[in-house]
Amino acid sequence: MNPEYAAYCQADRRFYDAPHRSPGPGGAADEESSFYAPLRGAVPDGWTRSRRGDWLAYSPDGLRLPPQGWKIHVSAALDNAASVLERVVAHCLEHRLAFKCVPNAGLLGLRNAKYADRAGSGKFITVYPPSDEAFPEVCTALMQLLEGEHGPYILSDLRCGNGPVHTRYGAFAARFCSGPDGRPVPAVADPQGRLVPDDRGPSFRVPSWVTPPGFLMPHLEARAAVGLADLPYTVEKALHFSNGGGVYLGRDTRTGEQVVLKEARPYAGLAADGADAVARLERERTALEQLAGLDCVPAVRDVFEVGDHHFLVLQYIPGTTLNTVFARRLPLARQHPSPELLAEHAAWAEELYGQVERAVDAVHGRGIVISDLHMSNVMVDEENARIVLLDFEAASPAAEHRRQIVANPAFVAPPDRRGADIDRYALACLRLALYLPLTTLFGIDRTKAAGLARDIARVFPVTEETLRPAVAEILRDTGRPGAGATAAPA
Repeated sequence: MNPEYAAYCQADRRFYDAPHRSPGPGGAADEESSFYAPLRGAVPDGWTRSRRGDWLAYSPDGLRLPPQGWKIHVSAALDNAASVLERVVAHCLEHRLAFKCVPNAGLLGLRNAKYADRAGSGKFITVYPPSDEAFPEVCTALMQLLEGEHGPYILSDLRCGNGPVHTRYGAFAARFCSGPDGRPVPAVADPQGRLVPDDRGPSFRVPSWVTPPGFLMPHLEARAAVGLADLPYTVEKALHFSNGGGVYLGRDTRTGEQVVLKEARPYAGLAADGADAVARLERERTALEQLAGLDCVPAVRDVFEVGDHHFLVLQYIPGTTLNTVFARRLPLARQHPSPELLAEHAAWAEELYGQVERAVDAVHGRGIVISDLHMSNVMVDEENARIVLLDFEAASPAAEHRRQIVANPAFVAPPDRRGADIDRYALACLRLALYLPLTTLFGIDRTKAAGLARDIARVFPVTEETLRPAVAEILRDTGRPGAGATAAPA
């Protein structure tokens, strides 16, 4: 599943819908009550307000904007968004500047979440200068207005100064052309008047025919000065991206050792508890240092910062993630798997599960809860018959009995689980998913676990008795047959 779909799961328990349709405390009709204070009530005289998706737009009557130009984006974190918005709205109303904004904290949180669209992340307010000539004055005024404020870096833009003001050249009007795959995409006009794609990817690009105004040069130079040139690491390729940052395969130039560099962007990649990527990277470092010496976790090699971005350097673990290994070998992907193939898979699943269970027990023995155990976070080194647990960003001390803050949909624990019980639930899901990867159903109805176990026993040479502890763990506290007694607190 594309992880960006997660935002569309918020509006309804069973069906996808646009995030802005999520009912507020009073339902859809009471939507305005969730808006930030400056956006509530009557629209100011001489202004028009309109709603489009996540955005609430304000335009002064009679203003005619150019179809494209330098647009200004303002970012904010959840803790300062109301204050930032109040000042920007007042400024725009006073100077008759068209603007749009994300109107409430819920939508802003989704925009800055871990698997939000990286190109749109951080964009809280968009201000439209009335002309290219007016752009430097408008941008400078906003920089002064918001000096000292914080917010996530907008990857598609150029940051102006050290605050939350960013800019990029792009479309103001809704114009479209065909993209590389033939689908319509937002467009800008080139000097010949031809519509070409308005690149809105997660990196700053200026159209070849556009010359940035001179006042942007210090900000362009500051951006160009940020890099790994002065550090003893090279990046060989990107392994993974999320809104919180990237994961890169690199090399320590001092020793030649291959390493993994995990990046964290401040105020971005928010988890359910509001922790940003930097806070979660610190959790991972703390957990892995407490687990140092265990063969089932990567070792910490280094930590450093580049600009505002934080990096954790980890031991490189060779192998393939369990979800990929599983997909390659699942016999049910074949039309008529032989009994021998089913038996071979069962033997592999039992051995693999035992390795993961022992690794989790070792982590718990050091007083750490993983809290995000699933197939993509288990590295399998088939050549050396070894597994390693990855991704400790959600880890916490077992003694604190914390709730889950991030989770894979197929392994997400019930809301009553805390501490090590979260990992025990994920292990139970893994026990079944290694045969039938349908545990996502448990988010709707955990009682499906018993039926899944029966189907596994019907197809594979394993017994329901063997799977009963996993079923009991999944059904615990449901009051359904097969559910075990409530376990002691972790």
